[in-house]
This record gives sequence, structure tokens and C-alpha cells, in this order.
Amino acid sequence: MWFGPLGTTLRWRNRASLPSVRFFSQPHSRSSFGIAFDIDGVILRGRVPIGGSPRALRRMYRDSGELKFPFLFLTNGGGIPESIRASELSEFLGVNILPSQVVQGHSPFKNLLKRFENELIIALGKGEPALVMSEYGFKKVLSLDEYASYFKNIDPVSQYKNWTTEKIFDHEGNSKDLVPRYDVLSDRVKAAFVVSDPVDWGRDIQVLCDVLRSGGLPGQGNGPQPPLYFAADDLEYQAAFPSERLGMGAFRIALESIFNRIHHNGLEYTSFGKPNPFVFRNAEAILRLLQPSCRDGYFMDKGNKDTDSFKTLYMIGDNPLVDIRGALQAGHPWFSILTRTGVFKGKENHAKFPADLVVDTVEEAVDYILKKECSSYRLDNGRR
Repeated sequence: MWFGPLGTTLRWRNRASLPSVRFFSQPHSRSSFGIAFDIDGVILRGRVPIGGSPRALRRMYRDSGELKFPFLFLTNGGGIPESIRASELSEFLGVNILPSQVVQGHSPFKNLLKRFENELIIALGKGEPALVMSEYGFKKVLSLDEYASYFKNIDPVSQYKNWTTEKIFDHEGNSKDLVPRYDVLSDRVKAAFVVSDPVDWGRDIQVLCDVLRSGGLPGQGNGPQPPLYFAADDLEYQAAFPSERLGMGAFRIALESIFNRIHHNGLEYTSFGKPNPFVFRNAEAILRLLQPSCRDGYFMDKGNKDTDSFKTLYMIGDNPLVDIRGALQAGHPWFSILTRTGVFKGKENHAKFPADLVVDTVEEAVDYILKKECSSYRLDNGRR
């Protein structure tokens, strides 16, 4: 692989003979770099690994299975607890992923626990949004599915829907009682959390409009809007289908457009997820916690005297408007790498939000990083 100026495309001239890299022992030191991987369109498409991601991730570990370089997954996706997502990733990629290495769009919601721990809140989206919030410590949380079921006729077309909602179960398989000792018909909702991509847009928009314009109690007239939080604001994302799918940002636009037409005040909301600079600051803090477990003889900190900081943090993503824009806004020490395996498929760099580097796959991105960061290496082309 040849390395050009920032923002240029890097290609292996002969993919059949990728050189292997042998590292030589140096004195123990902390890693001077860390990596944040997006998931959808970079590591996986649907539930299938892409771009050589299993091989790329294995290079982040020692032969013993211990972490060699600090890295995490920084995704706007979600809908399941970080512990479950870590287990799924471990199975798909063949490496041991820790829950602390998974930062999802809704992970910052746990920072709101002090404010809403004992208040009635609703959570919506695919997967198990109420379980996610319950595991963060929220005591009175209902999924929007369950909440709506207590209000007869709140969804005027429910009789035409031939799907059913699933109950939430705990790890022992027992039905989970998330909201004991309160009456949803008299207890006002204090906040609504869009945890993951909503499934039933029509019903969810209707119920949210009822909750938000009534002050938290549907059918009771207008009242102050409860806080509304979105885990992310992606307009589109790359899933298993060949072209991009509408994301949480599209749902937010639909909700906002309708709410603003039927209510005298505009919709108020807070969005988390990339490209929010807070997400990148949080990721840096988590990577810093992973540094002590990554001491190894395979790299040097190149004279970095501040062992608690990184010289470079790499964001590897497929969406210029989310991953690359976020890294650019976060500034130093973030270095953005754009892959062509997801939302972005262009030959040249993105015009509005150009990445520091454009590659075809995540495997090429990791090749670039390790060659740049590891102080001693030898290309041996498989020879010993």
C-alpha cells in the first residue's frame, strides 16, 4: 500500500499478496493512539461482517486474547443493552469485545439518570428500549408499546395491524415488571426517549404528539412539553439492503413537521449521537480508561510525555455527514478515515466533509494505522 497526502485514496496494488507485519519488542509504554470504529457499513452490513473486519479486529489483540491497542465501537445504532451488543459483536467477529468498548447512540442517556431516575418516562424504538433504560437505572420506564396499550383507542388504526408487541423478559426468561406501584392514567410522563429507530411510525408519532402537547398525560388538553431526547439524528444509514435506509433523523423530521402544524409552540428536543462533539469527547475518555490494559511491547508512545492523552484518535466510518463531520468538529487529536463499504461509495473524497483519508475497507484502514503508529515493523511477505 502506498500512502499519499491527506484525503487521498490508498489502494493495495496486489491484494493477493498483502504483506504481513512483524513487530519487534520495545520498552513497555502506553499506546499513543486509539481507534473508534463505526459498526453499520464499516464492520457489519446487517449481521454479516464486511471489509475484512474480523481480520482487522484480530490485529487489535495479542495471541493470548488480551487487548493490544485501545479501541471501541462508536455507533449511532442501538436498541439493546451494551452488554448484549458486545456479545453479538464477539460472536460475529471472533474476538472478545467488552461492554465498555461499545458506545451506542443512547449510551449518554445514562447521564440523565439523576434527573429522571424515579420519574415516569417512556422509551421507544426497535429492540428492547425499556430494558435499555432500565439497565441504566431508570426505575419507572415503559416502552411506548406498553404505554399506548393502557389508552383505549389512542391508535385509531390498531385493529388493522396484524403484528403483536413482545413482552420484555429478564435474563432468566421471566416477564420483567419495570414499573411497579403507579397509575399510568394519572401519572404524567416526565420525559420521552427515542432509544432506537421506531418501528410503527404512525402510532409512535400519534402517541408522542399526545404526550408532548398535553404535558405528559394524553387526552388532558395542552400543557408544558416534557423533555424529548433522541439517541441520534442520522437521516440515513447503511443496513443489509443495497441502498441506504431512513434513520432516526428522518423520524425526527416527520415528528417535528407534524407537531409544529398541530401545536402552537415548536417541538423542543435534544439529539445525541454522532456528529455531536460530546460523543467524541466521551469516546476519548473511555479510550483513556482502556489505555492501562493495552501496555505492550509492540509500540512506543513516541516521546509523548502526557501519558493520559493521545497523540492521535482515529474515527473509521462510512458516513461523511455523521462520522467524518463529527471527527472534524471534534478537532485534535481526531483523524478521520472514510470507507467505501457503507453510505459513502464515491471515487473521490466527500466534497463538504472531506476525510483525512479515504480507503476501500476497514481492513485497509487498520493496515494504515498500524504501519503509521507502530515504531518498528518489517514487511516479510510471509517469510520467517
